Amino acid sequence: MSSHPDTVVASAPGRVNLIGEHTDYNGGLALPMAIAQRVTVTLRPRRDRIVGVTSAAPGMSPAEFPVDSEPGQVDGWAVHVAGVFWALRTAGRVVPGADVEIKSDVPVGAGLSSSHALECALLVALDRQADLGLDRTDIARLAQRAENGYVGAPTGLMDQMAAMYGQEGCAILFDADQVSADPIPCDLPAAGLALLVVDTKAPHRHADGEYGARRHSCEAAARTLGVSSLRAVQADPVEGVLTQLEDEITQRRVRHVLTENNRVLDTVRLLRAGRIRDIGALLTASHVSLRDDYEVTVAQLDVAVDAALAAGALGARMTGGGFGGSIIALVDAERTAPVTDRIRAEFAARGFTAPQAFTAVPSAGAGVDQ
Repeated sequence: MSSHPDTVVASAPGRVNLIGEHTDYNGGLALPMAIAQRVTVTLRPRRDRIVGVTSAAPGMSPAEFPVDSEPGQVDGWAVHVAGVFWALRTAGRVVPGADVEIKSDVPVGAGLSSSHALECALLVALDRQADLGLDRTDIARLAQRAENGYVGAPTGLMDQMAAMYGQEGCAILFDADQVSADPIPCDLPAAGLALLVVDTKAPHRHADGEYGARRHSCEAAARTLGVSSLRAVQADPVEGVLTQLEDEITQRRVRHVLTENNRVLDTVRLLRAGRIRDIGALLTASHVSLRDDYEVTVAQLDVAVDAALAAGALGARMTGGGFGGSIIALVDAERTAPVTDRIRAEFAARGFTAPQAFTAVPSAGAGVDQ
């Protein structure tokens, strides 16, 4: 194959975060896994300096914009594509105009990182087409730059690293402080287990503003503690750290981050020991912390978790940034239908929009398809 092919097809997976929520932007630990659902990008170079974008998804109108667009000049769903070209340009990379065709089976708005999958798939395609010589971490960082600097979302790096470093049969231990991604065995089918993902269809109300508020609160706490990030006090007794913070809300935010990092480490130890069933209690404890200390759940997420546990799930938690989106439930493989049915019944009883469910398995990361 030529190093400058006329057409490149690349794809990247969505992700489910097994545990470790709102830790990445605090220099912490997370344990995501890539899922089988993917965003596929077909890239064709153009001779002009224009990017044309089309999507097979309903309601996504075609868009065009200059390669050298600036933040604020593109809006709507195409902002993620424009952000990638901007991130490359501001990093000193030269790419041509292009026609970008997008197909996806990653549920949108479900907290499964469909936008990051799109950005990573496009970067993989541009890297191949323009022979940029990017490695997987380079691509993850560029996708984050697009989100932070162009889209305006203050996201960490976990989603992008999961999309780039995913492996079949493994979760990925992401260390935000070290910017590393290590595979951790997580063969759910071999253990007779399934990871049920339930998209609650709850709208993401005020998600961006609330997400930013949580991040700012943690950054302020780090300044008060005299450290660059909360990861620097991870080894200290949690209660001792909290006594140094006067604001009760900030104390709760910090308690979540520090205890969540510990839950990630405990989960990794269990997985390495082949004790997948035993991680259930840690998943549930994570949800309680996200509900009570970090306050990022909504009624649909809480109801779904409670219903899953009542139906026999080994553990359950919200996954993603919260304020809507999805939950995950660790269940015996033969219990997926009863757990799903119980959640649907509870949603119907409360007049919630019917949820959608599927099972997730650890899958491969981003790559060139052709």
